[in-house]
Amino acid sequence: LSDLGFRVTGWSRTGKGAGRLGDRIERVHGPEGLDEVLKSSDILVLLLPGTPQTENLIDERTLSKCKPDVAIINAGRGSLIDDDALLSALDSGRVSGATLDVFREEPLPQSHQYWSHPRVLVTPHVAAKTRAETACGVVAENIRRSEMGEDLLYVVDREAGY
Repeated sequence: LSDLGFRVTGWSRTGKGAGRLGDRIERVHGPEGLDEVLKSSDILVLLLPGTPQTENLIDERTLSKCKPDVAIINAGRGSLIDDDALLSALDSGRVSGATLDVFREEPLPQSHQYWSHPRVLVTPHVAAKTRAETACGVVAENIRRSEMGEDLLYVVDREAGY
């Protein structure tokens, strides 16, 4: 997005791993950083993991801090968003629209309001496909690292949940 001229800010709860964001992405963390992102974003893109700490991160309180007419894209986890709060913000016009790729319950039930809401675009949970040309290299490198007794790449921290 920064290559397309967008100002991009990356937020994390703790600030760990911020170096992986690249040179053209502003980095913020913690509650103050979240408030800064909410107040300044035209488009809020959610890519966070689903953990007890991120559940309902986007709720009535955080939505009230967003710029008027903010758009929301969730390709992270469905549990990041309080559905009732988002629907209310969409109905009031506080949120201009939402593109949602993930949901608390998948597949999204046919009776869910997201399907019929005029400001919601539901996508079929395909925000990121695994590309063989890049995934194969990572798998091969991790096999090499494992055989050499080295640390593996992209290891999941089971305590953190991601």
